[in-house]
Amino acid sequence: MESTTEKTPLMWRFMLALSRLVVFPLCRLRVSGDIPADLRRGPLILAANHVSPFDPIVMTAACHKIGIAPRIMATGGLFDAPIVGAAMRRAGHIRVDRRSATVADALPAAAQALKDGALVLVYPEGRIGLDPWMWPERGKTGVARMAALSGAPVLPVAQWGTHAVLPYTTPKHLLRSLARAVVRRPVVHVRFGRTPVDLTGLSGTAGAQAMRATRLIMDGIHDTLIPLRTGEMQTPRYVDTTRAEDLSRVRPRRPADDRVAP
Repeated sequence: MESTTEKTPLMWRFMLALSRLVVFPLCRLRVSGDIPADLRRGPLILAANHVSPFDPIVMTAACHKIGIAPRIMATGGLFDAPIVGAAMRRAGHIRVDRRSATVADALPAAAQALKDGALVLVYPEGRIGLDPWMWPERGKTGVARMAALSGAPVLPVAQWGTHAVLPYTTPKHLLRSLARAVVRRPVVHVRFGRTPVDLTGLSGTAGAQAMRATRLIMDGIHDTLIPLRTGEMQTPRYVDTTRAEDLSRVRPRRPADDRVAP
């Protein structure tokens, strides 16, 4: 694994390998795309859509499969858990305390990790998306600001099918969901984008540039997701009935989005 070197914490190497074992009985993981060698050396921001509580485990397994070991920006609740929290800290991941006075601390921490040459995985939506059609929502500007502070490129990543493993309301009925997944083993896709999002030539104030960059990043994730949703561009084949719907952050779709991408 080219990016899993001696500088990668041992705990994170263990968690990367363990994720493959966890994912195998629950779904059939399909990983497409790859990261060029020059980007693997970092710094690099991996920006992914968020559709299920199962996403981080699947993304960890996908990263192990292609041989990278990014640091993950994760909700502070994980770091407070008795066992998981210790593992997250020892693995070197970055804590994000949403809706708290310390939420801003995550941005400089991530930017410093990028300046040190790390790969950082982040979910720009800041939550599991609640778009009624399960397309990426409007993103938060944190990823764009990280890119501006560090100079790191942003590579879009798309995942699809994780909602058929663990629904939105997990951990409610967790054992039932896991048992159903073991029986069905749904196909889950992770696709790494071909090229970083072009964020050059943006004008205006720093805030305006961050908003424009965020729209471009979400467009990149959306376009990377299109090939994974062939035949379900409007309504997903598997509908997670536990998901709430929130129209307030729906992104406008372009007419070209309804075509089947190559």
